Amino acid sequence: MANDLNLDALTCQAIALLKQLIAIPSFSKEEDQTATLIAEFLNKYGLQVHRLANNVWCKSESWKEGLPVILLNSHHDTVRPNAGYTLNPFEPIEKDGKLYGLGSNDAGGALVALIATFVYFNRFFLLHPEKQTFNLLLAATAEEEISGSGGIEMLLPHLGKIDLGIVGEPTRTQLAIAEKGLMVLDCIARGKAGHAARNEGENAIYKAMEDIQWFRTYQFPKISPLLGPVKMTVTIINAGSQHNVIPDICTFTVDVRTTDVYRNEEILEIIRQHVTCQVQPRSFRLNASGISPHHPIVQRGIQLGRSTFASPTTSDQALMPFTTLKVGPGDSARSHTADEYIYLDEIAEGIRFYIQLLEGLDITGW
Repeated sequence: MANDLNLDALTCQAIALLKQLIAIPSFSKEEDQTATLIAEFLNKYGLQVHRLANNVWCKSESWKEGLPVILLNSHHDTVRPNAGYTLNPFEPIEKDGKLYGLGSNDAGGALVALIATFVYFNRFFLLHPEKQTFNLLLAATAEEEISGSGGIEMLLPHLGKIDLGIVGEPTRTQLAIAEKGLMVLDCIARGKAGHAARNEGENAIYKAMEDIQWFRTYQFPKISPLLGPVKMTVTIINAGSQHNVIPDICTFTVDVRTTDVYRNEEILEIIRQHVTCQVQPRSFRLNASGISPHHPIVQRGIQLGRSTFASPTTSDQALMPFTTLKVGPGDSARSHTADEYIYLDEIAEGIRFYIQLLEGLDITGW
């Protein structure tokens, strides 16, 4: 298309695509229609589009064997709207320079900005092959909001070797060079039932309380220079059947935010050495991730006036076994909030920033 290199036109098309995405419910595992929409958008640019379940991806037409491969990735699923919404979450509304709608900020703005960036470089490298220093992959993926197995994890084996991933999430276009991992633990404290009026039984709640106090106060010896300490938070607890029965079982859930100085399996082993309850992890999949502050793309971002930070939130970056940088338009503080929005200027800035970040980038040897 004639407008492939016209940034103003690309921005308008990206915003129009985001409005269409907002208007289609795309809860995790229910992204079929938005996947179709994204594929149709890319098809208009003559791109060869592939689809696996609700994941859509394509390669740049100028692909050259031997060049480093950069993946541009963001997700098109959303959480469900919370009860605080005063606007229709599926009606894209422009007001005061903002675009309201579910998924506008997390991560629609980053997604359409990356799509526009891919379209730009696809045409640029065809016109200027002598300036191509990397190959580009684009992936719009599913199930990010639930860390599901049908999203990027399903798709990665089909993409081949990847040298660098840019993960589009709302970071105010600042550089998230590290991201905490996540391990959810289901814990069971066991006691012995008895009558509450007599000195009988063994109260599972009291046993759980001792372990919960440990989770609350324990400090892991190693602290990550980038991500700080491992953080453990008890978030759910259940016990008891009636007021006069000593409970024989108490279950509770612990949210563990892991760092790059421990593997998730190591953290679990330390926990099991200190508590008496049964501890079962739901998964080891979501490890901490990051990128060297000396990596060329980080240095380029710093030259463009961006700062680096460590992200406390978990994204699909945790599932990528290669070097990744998380960055994108929007603000994480707006994610999952009522009447979610993104500034239109943020989308325009995001497209220009992504293009500047990648122009002439050489990651050979990293």
